[in-house]
Amino acid sequence: MKESKNIISMNKICKSFPVEMGGQQQVLFDLTFDIKAGEFVSIMGPSGSGKSTCMNIIGALDTPTSGTYKLYNKDVTNLTPDELAIIRNEYIGFVFQNFNLLPKRSVLDNIMLPLMYRGLPMDERIQHARAMLKRVGLEKFETYLPTQLSGGMKQRVAIARALAGNPKVILADEPTGALDSKMGNEILDFFNKLNKDMGITIIMITHEFDIAKYSNRLIHIRDGRINYDGKIPKDEKGL
Repeated sequence: MKESKNIISMNKICKSFPVEMGGQQQVLFDLTFDIKAGEFVSIMGPSGSGKSTCMNIIGALDTPTSGTYKLYNKDVTNLTPDELAIIRNEYIGFVFQNFNLLPKRSVLDNIMLPLMYRGLPMDERIQHARAMLKRVGLEKFETYLPTQLSGGMKQRVAIARALAGNPKVILADEPTGALDSKMGNEILDFFNKLNKDMGITIIMITHEFDIAKYSNRLIHIRDGRINYDGKIPKDEKGL
């Protein structure tokens, strides 16, 4: 059964970056939203909207300039880079547009990578990685290199790697951007299956409404501000 408590709480999050000529450029303005355990949420916006900056804060890759971010009731707003790395390893599984697989390491080695940082013995890493490979239907490909796989298979390996650390949240950044539409739809269907069957919380970053429609809730960002947060509208005119 899916939990109903908030696992992510963003309260009046602002973010600014220094500019070459001096001063600061603000890219996020008072973002406030909660995400409950078991939700499948898309954060959508055009290029330059601030969605990637928002993703980096959610993923503990960056910190806000002001505001408060809580992950599982832990205030992670002002943690050090080392503390953020611990948070990422413990709570978040990442799936990237370009897969971010190590090209000269086997599929199994790639999936074991997050387990290495947890200090698990090698036999446990292998056993767990094989279980994740089976979950994504690629158990026969553990000795292959990523270069020997199709784009859709690479993304499934990336999902298996994300799952290997038993994350609370999967953060998917444009996960179908490097795939054709057929493979992209297969990956999105797989995300839906993970969400519905396993109750995994998924946050997907996208600039495409047709991709966002696979989720159950849409947070739309424009010019660094939330201009829509709710159920998926019938079409983009509702944003």
